Amino acid sequence: MTTTELPTLRIAHLYPALLNVAGDGGNVMTVARRAAWRGLDVDVVDVGLDETPDFTTFDMVFFQGGQDVEMKVAASDLAAKGSSLRDAAEAGVVMLAVCAGMQLLGHRYVASTGDEIAGIGVLDLETLAGSTRFMQHAACAVNIGGTTELVVGFENHSGRTTLGAQADRFGTVVAGAGNNAADGTEGARQHNVFATYLHGPVLPKNPWLADALARTAWERKVGDSVEFSKLDDRVEVRNHDKALDLAREHVGQTTVLQPAQLARGLS
Repeated sequence: MTTTELPTLRIAHLYPALLNVAGDGGNVMTVARRAAWRGLDVDVVDVGLDETPDFTTFDMVFFQGGQDVEMKVAASDLAAKGSSLRDAAEAGVVMLAVCAGMQLLGHRYVASTGDEIAGIGVLDLETLAGSTRFMQHAACAVNIGGTTELVVGFENHSGRTTLGAQADRFGTVVAGAGNNAADGTEGARQHNVFATYLHGPVLPKNPWLADALARTAWERKVGDSVEFSKLDDRVEVRNHDKALDLAREHVGQTTVLQPAQLARGLS
């Protein structure tokens, strides 16, 4: 199907004011802007606290990262959204979850204090807080639709995420710690739910990934293959390659930066 025939893509942006500590809302902006450059329409709906839309009516859902304090607020509200989000995931709605968003889509997150934050079980994974914070440029190999590309970003978390049998890895670690600095996995994928620890935000530096997610959403919506027109991605590719160079400088290390002692941690 040609892009001129594509209907409006409906996007839900979960907790945009609450969970945007690393500027991950730029992921939503990237999909919207790349669509506009192609003459396509998107409708972005901000979904905040105490709002319970039917998520199966959306084509994409974005769920970003945040600090432990904000994560607890989101978790207490997310329970009311859980059933609809699980239905949307089962129906194939495309989701991108980053850091805390990934953890809350899992079964549980156990903080360093021992407090347990319940997730909603969209992803078969769990996360335990660790004593080391992973902070560095990172990269992983990601396969979508038979094409493998290197995805870059910046990881900043102390969680140790373990995937269950129902979840696949989002990517395979090339540089960085990934989910736990042990098994080579980065992020998670289940149905059309894609989750990662990569901030940056991740999509502006990875136009291939941004287009792959948007194409998957549009193809599901129209029930046909979609071919996007090419964009001038020279700036994006230059930024991607620079980030990849930085990540490769520290291959084999689990953390490069040593953060100051903070009163509250980042999840």
